[in-house]
Amino acid sequence: MKFFKLMERYDYEQMIFCQDKTSGLKAVIVIHDTTLGPALGGARMWQYNSEEEAVEDALRLARGMTYKNAAAGLNLGGGKTVIIGDPHKDKNEEMFRAFGRFVQGLNGRYITAEDVGTTVDDMELIYEETEYVTGISQAFGSSGDPSPVTAYGVYLGMKAAAKEAFGSADLAGKVVAVQGVGNVAYHLCSHLHKEGAELIVTDINIHSVQRAVEEFGAKAVDPDEIYGVKCDIFSPCALGGIINDRTIPQLQAKVIAGSANNQLEADRHGERLHETGILYAPDYVINAGGVINVADELNGYNRERAMKKVESIFANIEKVFRISKEEGIPTYAAADRLAEERLVKLKKSRRQFLQNERHILSRRTDGWRGC
Repeated sequence: MKFFKLMERYDYEQMIFCQDKTSGLKAVIVIHDTTLGPALGGARMWQYNSEEEAVEDALRLARGMTYKNAAAGLNLGGGKTVIIGDPHKDKNEEMFRAFGRFVQGLNGRYITAEDVGTTVDDMELIYEETEYVTGISQAFGSSGDPSPVTAYGVYLGMKAAAKEAFGSADLAGKVVAVQGVGNVAYHLCSHLHKEGAELIVTDINIHSVQRAVEEFGAKAVDPDEIYGVKCDIFSPCALGGIINDRTIPQLQAKVIAGSANNQLEADRHGERLHETGILYAPDYVINAGGVINVADELNGYNRERAMKKVESIFANIEKVFRISKEEGIPTYAAADRLAEERLVKLKKSRRQFLQNERHILSRRTDGWRGC
């Protein structure tokens, strides 16, 4: 792979390869952009098919975190870690402590957190070696598992999307098809059930499906059937890249709003949704609740303050729809515009500050030359 070509394309700042033979750690830390502050992004553990695939995933996810944090109004940049390995078999204490030492070595440029394949317990092992980790247990005065907060943010964003598409934020009586019923989606289904929505669910884990059927009265369908079910809202809460050439023609929903990252397989699929009139709530805007919650730990965690910030997701989704309508662009592009405008403004502000500092230093230097 031509790593520098990949980094230059979207202006990544840094990529760090981490290896510890004793524990079996093989990890890649990517820092995309620190314009707004230190890079915050989770540590994902996954059994990749190749090292190249792992690097590509880390790059893609790190850039996504820059946009997510910027759109959420956080003073944080974007970064991500991928750990190569099977999260069910390859974990050990030494691995996460070794990773923690690599994070500590970055001296605050990167702050890690829980992600796919990692847990609060893993974060506590990392915490043994570095202070630059969030999402540890409440016993340490932290926020704990971010899944319920992520779900609450998605729920609010879905209500904003319903208001735009149906004229009301009320989800009672709406049919919501949920793809994947993991930790986040389980809590999302709970909110939807309490409001009176009708649920259709699927997951490769039969136990997760059965739990949703028993607790929320959900209807279960096979994984390949979920795209074509008749529903008001399709909620992707599992894998990325599921909005693509094969699935778009099957969709009967008027709204797409879910917690999964990188739902569009490519930008052109966002264009296609726009053309067909399906309202898409961009993933990194609607699923920002978890990162908003763990980011609050950096100021000494206050749940009330964090949840108030999470409630801004409703307004952020509305902003995206407004930009989309005013500029006649797809919602995914409108979300990018929202994030990029904040990044550009801060870059200009910093550049002006540096120019002023250079001007002052130049005047001082001129004075010294005359002495």
